[in-house]
Parts: sequence; C-alpha cells; structure tokens
Amino acid sequence: MKLTKYSVSKHKVKAFNLQEILIVLAIIGILLLIALPNLMPYISKAKATEAQFQLRAIHSMQTQYRYLYSRYSNDFNEIDFEVPLTTDKGGNARYSYEIMSADGASFKARAEATEDFDGDGIRNVWEIDEKGNLKEIIKD
Repeated sequence: MKLTKYSVSKHKVKAFNLQEILIVLAIIGILLLIALPNLMPYISKAKATEAQFQLRAIHSMQTQYRYLYSRYSNDFNEIDFEVPLTTDKGGNARYSYEIMSADGASFKARAEATEDFDGDGIRNVWEIDEKGNLKEIIKD
C-alpha cells in the first residue's frame, strides 16, 4: 500500500482573526450604547401609534352608535369594539382601553400604556373625545 502525500498550499488565505472580530463587535456594542438613549423617543412614538389607531376606531364606532341610538355608549360591547388583550394577559396590545365618560352629547375614551417604554417611571396616556380630538395626556 502506497501512501500519497497531499500538497499543502504555501500561500495564506486572507481572513480575519478572532481578535479583530472581537474588537469590531466591541466597537459596535459601544456605538449601540451611545445611540440607544437617543432612539428611545422614536421607539415610544412608534408604540404610541397603536393607541392612536385604536382610539380613532373607538371614536368611529361611538359616532355610528350615536347615529343609531342618539347617545354615546359606556360599554365596548354595545359599540362592537373588541378590546385587544394586553401583553401581560398573553396578547399583543401595549395599551389598555376604557371609556371614561359617555352620555347623550359627549364621550371620552382613554388609552393607558401597560408598560413604561423608556424606563422613566411614567406611562403614556392618550384620550379622544366625541369631536375626534386626540390628545396625549401624559407623555412617556
């Protein structure tokens, strides 16, 4: 039995070594730590679009209900609004919704964040009225 020798190439392949990769990862990590606090307002603003969308839906349903019954409703079931499950109850919603007041002439609905988006201890709150005026009551 004859053993053959395999030829090994004498030239090196260009590649990065482990130290170079770790240095690049450390630099990326430092840049993320610097940039993340600056991005938090944009993240909070993006999450607030959920509350704005749902409150506009509540306003639309309340308006339809008023055309039919000449009053606004205190009950989400009466206006056929399905309250989304919040993240703490296994759902995807980051806001809880409630109708603060409703009578024949006006209503006010509120969306309150179930979590603190930027870690400052303040939760975001939005409200809408019968005229469709959407207001951020407490800014996160």
